[in-house]
Amino acid sequence: MENFPLINMEKLNGDERRATMNKIKDACENWGFFELVNHGISHELLDNVERMTKEHYKKCMEQRFKEMVTAKALDDVKTEVNDVDWESTLFLRHLPSSNISEIPDLDDEYREVMRDFASKLEKLAEELLDLLCENLGLEKGYLKKALYGSKGPNFGTKVSNYPPCPTPDLIKGLRAHTDAGGIILLFQDDKVSGLQLLKDGEWINVPPMCHSIVINLGDQIEVITNGRYKSVMHRVIAQTSGTRMSIASFYNPGNDAVIYPAEKLAKEESKDERTYPKFVFDDYMKLYAGLKFQGKEPRFEAMKAAKA
Repeated sequence: MENFPLINMEKLNGDERRATMNKIKDACENWGFFELVNHGISHELLDNVERMTKEHYKKCMEQRFKEMVTAKALDDVKTEVNDVDWESTLFLRHLPSSNISEIPDLDDEYREVMRDFASKLEKLAEELLDLLCENLGLEKGYLKKALYGSKGPNFGTKVSNYPPCPTPDLIKGLRAHTDAGGIILLFQDDKVSGLQLLKDGEWINVPPMCHSIVINLGDQIEVITNGRYKSVMHRVIAQTSGTRMSIASFYNPGNDAVIYPAEKLAKEESKDERTYPKFVFDDYMKLYAGLKFQGKEPRFEAMKAAKA
């Protein structure tokens, strides 16, 4: 198996720009995932985010998770569990309005650090969208505009911890799915692994790496690029030892954004290529809520049928 795509963003500023852009293009077309280093977010900030996230889990969430496990008898399962995930989660919303000040149990310092982190991730997401535009031959800003809607994008962070699991063969940390939205930026544990993506029928480990940001593409990017770039099934395998931290930030369309293939890319495809549907993002999310852990194709077909 070829190596997982690793992109050094510093190389975009010199003689290796073209080769680096080609690596991003290949990753978007053939993996749906890639890993960034030298992405402009300081190691100091990342270290603070990791330290405070792990402290918050220990202080405020670990006991709640244990109580949930006991209540659902998940610590003594004998058969495979398909309706729940072995994860402890916290959701932070940044755009169009922030809820960070409303989340209970967060230290003020942690709130400030997460606000700072989110603002830098938002900037990085928009930089990446323009790199995708360049590779696709779309005008700069096209993808940002396509996701914008009337009030700007939805941008939020899912803070997850995956504690040790006694039966990882019977219960997933997070069941297999594709992400519904636009572009996803993941800051993950650099010691405890577990994230896998599906490529050519095989589950491939996404390697933990210190201070990297893992990028993956959501369903909306697949639609807008008319299938040239793909959203890819991924999952988290629970581990018997170690608690894995995962901080995934989702740069998604605004609720009323109308999503459809870019005309330029649709024209370039032959007529027998699959035509992706046109829909309002909020309608897609209502469908996704019930079908997250199924393949994306039935969702696309349902949106086509709804339009018809």
